Amino acid sequence: MTSVPLPSAVQPEYLTEALRRYGVLRDGRVHNVVVENSKSTMVSRIVKLRLSYDGAASNAPDSLILKTGLPERASNRSGIRGALEVAFYTQVAAQMSAPLIPRCFDAAWDDATNNWHLLLEDLTNSHFTLGPAPLPPTQEQSKRIIAARAHFHAIWWDDPRLGVSIGTWREPYDSQRFAEEFTRFADRVGDRLPAERRTIYERLIEEGHRLNARYHAHRSVTIIQGDAHVWNVFMPKTDGDDVRLFDWDSWRVGVATDDLAYMMALHWFPDHRRRYERRLLDHYHSELLAHGVTGYDRNALDDDYRLSVLWQIATPVWMACYNIPSGIWWPHLERIFMAVDDLACGDLLST
Repeated sequence: MTSVPLPSAVQPEYLTEALRRYGVLRDGRVHNVVVENSKSTMVSRIVKLRLSYDGAASNAPDSLILKTGLPERASNRSGIRGALEVAFYTQVAAQMSAPLIPRCFDAAWDDATNNWHLLLEDLTNSHFTLGPAPLPPTQEQSKRIIAARAHFHAIWWDDPRLGVSIGTWREPYDSQRFAEEFTRFADRVGDRLPAERRTIYERLIEEGHRLNARYHAHRSVTIIQGDAHVWNVFMPKTDGDDVRLFDWDSWRVGVATDDLAYMMALHWFPDHRRRYERRLLDHYHSELLAHGVTGYDRNALDDDYRLSVLWQIATPVWMACYNIPSGIWWPHLERIFMAVDDLACGDLLST
């Protein structure tokens, strides 16, 4: 056991009310809360809580996961990401019946302080996470993950609430801001960024408005995770398909293939990606159709995927901008450009 001060959100009285609102606790009440373990990531604190009850509590969880912000980061971008994840669980997850994400028993955000928390289902007994990065999943694991993503995307595919009551449409492409960030990035990287890659970035800046017309058509869109790598997935310990997607602090309304490109083209080394990419895209498309998506053929998926791969060259630039370590964004830079070359994504920059 570890000794960690508990915030008010995990006091017995608060938990009792939260679990009653969710419908898993009726007459009983939370009697005691113990911290089993705690760890911090770059942007949040994850705490496993063990609960004990007084009275009837047969449907109530024995343990919970508290996810909350780091106090020293409450005023910066990580606070905004906390607000986004709370919005996901209150706006999106609350509308879903399919068990594709962990249950969230409580989600709260304080606009005045940037304090936030989530009380999530503890899946450690039934699920596991892949690891360690950058080791990719097996082919079978990849198929299960891609099927879960297709199912999630299909649920929200062209939903009329997108951009209205759920999520917002992004503003037109800000070429000036990205141009400024790229200039700083290029100065930092120096001659380690070859001239031909600089040219691709410069062409992307020039053609960004035209390329973004696909998104601004507002059709064949869905909710995407944004940070859709395979280590943000809970895999079932049994052979079932109960895959759960977690970490939703980068979600947005967007083109589904942005998640696929982030998962495969940005994170997988070329030999592995080339071996599985095509068949996983086939599997993804068949799962979309199986879950009711219409009017989106296999060629449209390929076109979107190539465009999403091209846009992913911006990811290392933004990572560097937000002071993410170079040990993360430099391999991303190398892998994504190899995918751009393999898929001839540079051709999309020709008018």
